[in-house]
Amino acid sequence: MVSALQTAKARLRRSAKAATNAVIGWLAVAFMRGLRKLNVHSTSDRLGRLMRRIGPWLPEHRTGRANLAAAFPEKSPDEIETILGGVWENLGRVAGEFANIDQLMQLDLTDLENSNIESEPATLERFLKLRDDGKGALIFAAHLGNWELPALIPPAQGMRSAVLFRPPNVPAVRRAVEETRAANMGTLIATTADAPMRIARELSNGVHVGMLVDQYFGRGVDVTFFGRMTKANPMLARLARQVNVPIHGLRVVRKSQHRFWIELTEEITPVRDASGDIDIQQTMQVITSVIEDWIRQYPDQWLWLHRRWR
Repeated sequence: MVSALQTAKARLRRSAKAATNAVIGWLAVAFMRGLRKLNVHSTSDRLGRLMRRIGPWLPEHRTGRANLAAAFPEKSPDEIETILGGVWENLGRVAGEFANIDQLMQLDLTDLENSNIESEPATLERFLKLRDDGKGALIFAAHLGNWELPALIPPAQGMRSAVLFRPPNVPAVRRAVEETRAANMGTLIATTADAPMRIARELSNGVHVGMLVDQYFGRGVDVTFFGRMTKANPMLARLARQVNVPIHGLRVVRKSQHRFWIELTEEITPVRDASGDIDIQQTMQVITSVIEDWIRQYPDQWLWLHRRWR
């Protein structure tokens, strides 16, 4: 009797969750479609202002405040709140830009005069070298500026590319997000158990694979980030050990509300152990240090709202 009752309750919970997800999915998809009918820049402005107002009332604000106080102990409470205001505004802008990400900007780095992006000649040279060297590459990014854009830039330079992404849990939202990304970002590789194998195959075939590497990963390797120990996902370093391809960092930061700065780093030299193999932990430390430097330059554009230290 008890078992039957528990089974019935479990079924009811699953049905309720499915119904809730369906409603959430419908609303989210309708919202995204509505945004596509609006001007991308005005939408970015409006959602940026909205999130700057409501963000401080959300529980993630406390997480962001604690993270910033730990990372920048020299900053005053007022300075930290000012940074957090920028964090919320940037998050709102990213949300407003995502629905129209295919219309956001001209991403051809050979025609900067007719676009709203800025870069240096060295970045274009590195992209062209990667495109023409006949090899794949591992390209890492962070939740900085508009973190969707690094996945769009390589295809715009004629590079064969793929991107690792975490699918949303709600099916309708997942389909809408995948449709938006697939049209502009090359091959999409979901973070499933076979993702490393798929990425290694793409790399071996000369594809350039991008991934975000700045979040906490419980099964990761120890790295120091802003002077504190945390965990980093070792997948990128393990792939570099398995497939001999170059590693680069790619960041897109805001220079103003509607202009972006794009930078592809020089090749990151992986650390090797005594046997000559890539040292997974030390290589991830090098990459984490690059990202820390990026964030120190633009602290109000990084997503401080998740628990990076635990």
